[in-house]
Amino acid sequence: MPGRGHASASGAFSLSGVSRGAGPGPVGKSVEMKRNYWRGKEKHGWNNRKHSYRPRQYRRPNHNNCTERPEQEEPQIAVNAGPSSSGDPSSSSLTQSSVPELPGFYYDSEKNRYFRLLPGHNNYNPLTKESIQYKAMECKRLRLLEEEEKQKKKTARAGLNSSMLLQKRQLGLLSSTSYCRLVHELKVNCMQRRKIEIRSPDSSVAGTNNFKIIVADVACERIFTVNDVEHGGCKYGIINLSGLGKESLTVEIKLCLMGIAETPGCASLLPASLFSSTNPGDRPGMLCSFKISTAWSCAWCLNPQADNCFSTGLTRRVLVTNVVTGHRQTFGTSSDVLAQQFATQTPVLYNGCRSGEIFSIDVRQRNRKGQSWKAIRLFHDSAVTSIRLLEAEHYLMAADMAGKIKLWDLRIAKCVKQYKGHHNEYAVLPLHVNEEEGLLTAVGQDCYTRIWSLQDAHLLRTIPSPHPSSKDAIPSVVFSSRLGGSRGVPGLLMAVKQDLYHFSYN
Repeated sequence: MPGRGHASASGAFSLSGVSRGAGPGPVGKSVEMKRNYWRGKEKHGWNNRKHSYRPRQYRRPNHNNCTERPEQEEPQIAVNAGPSSSGDPSSSSLTQSSVPELPGFYYDSEKNRYFRLLPGHNNYNPLTKESIQYKAMECKRLRLLEEEEKQKKKTARAGLNSSMLLQKRQLGLLSSTSYCRLVHELKVNCMQRRKIEIRSPDSSVAGTNNFKIIVADVACERIFTVNDVEHGGCKYGIINLSGLGKESLTVEIKLCLMGIAETPGCASLLPASLFSSTNPGDRPGMLCSFKISTAWSCAWCLNPQADNCFSTGLTRRVLVTNVVTGHRQTFGTSSDVLAQQFATQTPVLYNGCRSGEIFSIDVRQRNRKGQSWKAIRLFHDSAVTSIRLLEAEHYLMAADMAGKIKLWDLRIAKCVKQYKGHHNEYAVLPLHVNEEEGLLTAVGQDCYTRIWSLQDAHLLRTIPSPHPSSKDAIPSVVFSSRLGGSRGVPGLLMAVKQDLYHFSYN
């Protein structure tokens, strides 16, 4: 306003229309009064600015120095220090979980302080809990990949090496079974990742669709693949693994079938023997297809007493179908059946439910009202997503959505071992048991592949995914000591997205 003071950008004040060299007298007194007035205003405005609100960072309580003042910095993305030298990313999550969560803040473990999650502009906020967790996981994955490239030789157990094993074997301190098992443990920790080139007579087939499932045949000469198709449905194929033994890793897709998912939960039987055809024009169709709604799982029976039957786990019931006669037998359950497997020595079907219950059914008996048909009953605290019978069928391996993997002794209905480190929250993820090598393999929802010792449940290795972690990039794996046949190369096959990788025993 004219004749009054105005504030400059630096916070100082000046007067207009008054001479700075005014002496004593009425004019000088008025000038002095105005100066005192504006000095009071300046002081008052400075105090207001000191008490104005500013976003702050909050430290965790420091008992050594309680007088320390929090620093004023710009919010940053939290990056965890990552797992310890064991290579398991779950170790850092334990440290993170011990820190209390504050609404509207996130904790940076490296700087040992909390940072405010700022409100977004135009409904966009780059600092969300999901984005922070994703960046932290991605930093862990990249660090583990870098460590794996540097460390050519690693040991899962302290003091375990090939020369010590050989010396104990020669002295008779180790049996042949224990020696082979420990050698496999050494080899597993030295596996190096190599990308496989996929070839196909049809150029539109190779490397165009994401892998969903890969399963090896009994001889491990070929793998059965299921790939997603962009326009809906799926594509089935057989990949020959004979090229794994060569220096240049190349595999060939022998045959592909297209299947469109017309009905959700459709169970289809494919003639695997016809996949040996080398003529692309001889494309076999499906052997039979059963349109079953609300299907969660399925299993084929290899026992001679019920060799033409397969089972489907549905919502609150189990459906056993004879593919020759078409006869169906229904068993009602109290929960959805998410996992199934038939025993080979007896026609018994094992089922894992969403309620956490595991029960068995003898398919030779008829389901009658008022009659109990559940032979064995086991219980998990969370939904059971995968079950695997061991070769002697005295033990059953089961995994659930709480990330727990348990080994059950079916003779006493008791859990005898737990395999720790697996990560799962809601996905249906398979277990891979290799008794000959004494190994258990599982891929977690965090996209890490973990390998345990069947003998003592020791976590041998944690393998990060070559691709960034996401819901549609969970790897599918196959492990065998003879990939490609009896003279094949031992190792692990991993399918992620459109790529296929081989971790070989080098």
